[in-house]
Amino acid sequence: MATITVFEAGYCTHPACMVVRGAGMAICRFPARAYLIETTRGRWLWDTGYSSHFLDHTRQGIFAWYRRITPVHFNAEEAVAHQLRERGLFAQDLTAIILSHFHGDHIAGLRDLRPAPIWLSGAGWSATRSLRGIGALRKGFVPGLIPPDFECSLTMIETFEQIELPRELAPFTHAYAAPGADGELLIVELAGHAAGHLGAFVATANGWILLASDAAWSPLAYRERAKPSRLAHFIMENPAQYYETLHKLNQLYRQGGVNIYLTHEGAL
Repeated sequence: MATITVFEAGYCTHPACMVVRGAGMAICRFPARAYLIETTRGRWLWDTGYSSHFLDHTRQGIFAWYRRITPVHFNAEEAVAHQLRERGLFAQDLTAIILSHFHGDHIAGLRDLRPAPIWLSGAGWSATRSLRGIGALRKGFVPGLIPPDFECSLTMIETFEQIELPRELAPFTHAYAAPGADGELLIVELAGHAAGHLGAFVATANGWILLASDAAWSPLAYRERAKPSRLAHFIMENPAQYYETLHKLNQLYRQGGVNIYLTHEGAL
């Protein structure tokens, strides 16, 4: 069965009420997590967290607003590439990096992890790749974080075999089977938060785990269907789809048997 190692690569801060409507103005810390998924046949890195490249590319100009709106705290030892090296692993040891979506806190470490192959949503990348300026900022995309040779190493998850999910993963019904993972890594679409937003069901010795990425920012969201601030709608690709996905997470949680991991789950 697969194992998951959790890395925290920096964090941002927000008022609690941005994440859960009515929660007050207390400033909460939200870690940027990445996950190393290992099976007998491969290693996959789910997202990359923050890196020094994020600080470099948001230091000035229009993207400096990214850091003003979302204050970021990061030091070099927290970089996922550094944490992997401490485990004796390097980019060439990864079967692929899987990007849940293209916000800066999920792609900032890509330049440190060349030449690892990249898996992503083709539809999401198509909607994102040409964004620049204010349009990119509004979508949380920092073009400078993308390595020059990025598109030479891409595989679209839409090219993978689509399979029917077992009943215990309802209401989710279909997923893309990661090649070489023997059914232990199944990639699902979690629409709403960002273009091409993805999650993954991972089969571990302790049962299924759903890497839900940014489909919620607090367990209260999927446990109690607690809504974020309406201001959060500004950065969402599709708020209606976001709430549909959140409802599915709530159903999955209520029936039990699956642990849900959120990328930015903080103290709230």
